[in-house]
Amino acid sequence: MSSPEPEAARGGARQPLTSRLRGFGTTIFTEMTLLAQRHDAVNLGQGFPNFDGPDSIKEAAVRAIRGGHNQYCRMTGEPALNRAAAEHQERFYGLSFDPDREVTVTNGATEALFATFQALLEAGDEVVFFEPFYDSYRACVAMAGGVERLVTLRSPDFSYDREQLERAIGPRTRILLLNTPHNPTGKVFSREELEHVAELARRHDLLVVADEVYEHLVFDGEHVPVATLPGMRERTITISSTGKTFSLTGWKIGYACASEELTAAIRTAHQFITFCNSAPLQPAMAEALGADDEFYSRLLTEYRDRRDRLCEGLAEIGFGVTAPAGTYFVLADIRPLGWDDDVEFCRMLPEKVGVAAIPPTAFYVNKAAGRHLVRFAFCKTHDVLDEAIRRMHQLAGGQ
Repeated sequence: MSSPEPEAARGGARQPLTSRLRGFGTTIFTEMTLLAQRHDAVNLGQGFPNFDGPDSIKEAAVRAIRGGHNQYCRMTGEPALNRAAAEHQERFYGLSFDPDREVTVTNGATEALFATFQALLEAGDEVVFFEPFYDSYRACVAMAGGVERLVTLRSPDFSYDREQLERAIGPRTRILLLNTPHNPTGKVFSREELEHVAELARRHDLLVVADEVYEHLVFDGEHVPVATLPGMRERTITISSTGKTFSLTGWKIGYACASEELTAAIRTAHQFITFCNSAPLQPAMAEALGADDEFYSRLLTEYRDRRDRLCEGLAEIGFGVTAPAGTYFVLADIRPLGWDDDVEFCRMLPEKVGVAAIPPTAFYVNKAAGRHLVRFAFCKTHDVLDEAIRRMHQLAGGQ
């Protein structure tokens, strides 16, 4: 007699989605972008510019395509880009990395994060990070079999409780994940805070994954790479992305800088995820990273103007606003307008007002800590920001 057919083969009750990803669902960006499109709303939700980066960078990519840079490139990155990334770290932060042994080019910062966790986490290892968080963090940790341990940043200044962070570290903790400048709060971690994080990493022999994609968008304070602190260079994986700095987010060119030992581990995972990416775009971004000081200064000035324009407009409408110290996001308090539920507010906004934003509880496990906030992106031209503010003036006076 033949053995029974397995339940899965009979179309039984087993769910197709692995338990590691169950509960993540569709990202909030997809939902809010669809609402923006349906209602022809001004989209201040998803964080990408509505303008392109410099023509010179795009022309460099065109030259690379015409010059034959169209096949698989070196798995670790086009040599010119690896060199440019290493030179960038030396130029701005005094950090020395060997471009061939300690720099890896990835498909955006998100792939760098994914490859890092795949390479460095054993099943059950814990990763400590702050909420609110960039939404891919939890999924990256889960897919690697890791366990998240969260510490909440509290509005309005988004400080953290040092004792809570210390309690979050246990015998299975492997990695401290740090994002500064911080998405979505706009917080720039102070040197004192980073020294506390570094001391904990040294004390507990932890690795630090430093997501620094907004490194050139710091309006108040200074960006201090945690790898520059004593004893941290060899235990830190520094991740960045050219897309944010050069307003070409769709190119997805990121990179990770780490010690030779950690880099070898990350590359072992990277080679089986994307292997390589965007061969003709890499030499173009190598040119971009070498931009003169005037470019970086102008970038900051223009984004500061956008930040101030949006923050002042939101404050006039009645939102509670604290200007972000970095990034291109602002979290605004909706309670002065008579609202206390960010999801309800953000679902109403495109249809009734014609503006799209992001409810930040999508970036919290502790939903109560962020329910009164809404995230707006100001990586938009002045006319778009002005139109969004004009439309939102109807919110003045509450519900």
